[in-house]
Amino acid sequence: MAGVNALQWLNLTRHGESTGNLAYLAVEGTDAEETGIRERDADVPLSETGRAQATALGRWLAALPEDERPTMVVASPYLRTLDTARIALAQTSYAAPRDPGGLTLRVDERLRDREQGVLEGLTPLGVRRRFPAEAERMARLGKFYYRPPGGESWTDLALRLRSFYRDLEADVPGGRVLVVTHDAIVVMTRYLVEDLSEREVLEIEKEPVANASVTRWHHDGGGLRAVSYNDRTHLTTAGAPTG
Repeated sequence: MAGVNALQWLNLTRHGESTGNLAYLAVEGTDAEETGIRERDADVPLSETGRAQATALGRWLAALPEDERPTMVVASPYLRTLDTARIALAQTSYAAPRDPGGLTLRVDERLRDREQGVLEGLTPLGVRRRFPAEAERMARLGKFYYRPPGGESWTDLALRLRSFYRDLEADVPGGRVLVVTHDAIVVMTRYLVEDLSEREVLEIEKEPVANASVTRWHHDGGGLRAVSYNDRTHLTTAGAPTG
């Protein structure tokens, strides 16, 4: 995709485990219609495990060779992503706030999670019971194109990400960027960078993007090439819980 191919390194990480993730797990397989999450999606915090994962991510960043270290860090404005970025960067000497040459954490709302609209806070069972017409429409259209009332489709994510990456190219051509974001954004970045089809990206999406996992691309002279996807090695080697 034009834009990101001007970068030297593109690194994406999902936020550490959040209390929202735990809430979803707690109702999985039950007859609950709601997840029980009371905060706005933007205000859902990290769990203690998530904070440990963010620390392990920071140790991985600190150990990167100098020519792979990020020259820019951009995060979703949501609390769980911002805290993941701040905790991780605090582990690195080259990103220390007291260093005048250190990295600045930028925030970009285009990196926020996919908006669910009227379906926010509902379990799959809750959607089927409370919005049966929407459940039927979702099944007919498929998750790639389905847009819930007041929410976003996966293709809507692609539109805002194309804009984000075009601006990123203009800001740091040849740069090394770390993006701290959400699982859907990681998946859709693969869709854009690797020029995938609907079928291919939905097959990839079947494997959950792990909390604090790392996905990387490197410019090989002809464009960005995949280095790793959903890599959790830095968590297990640091003894951090993988969630």
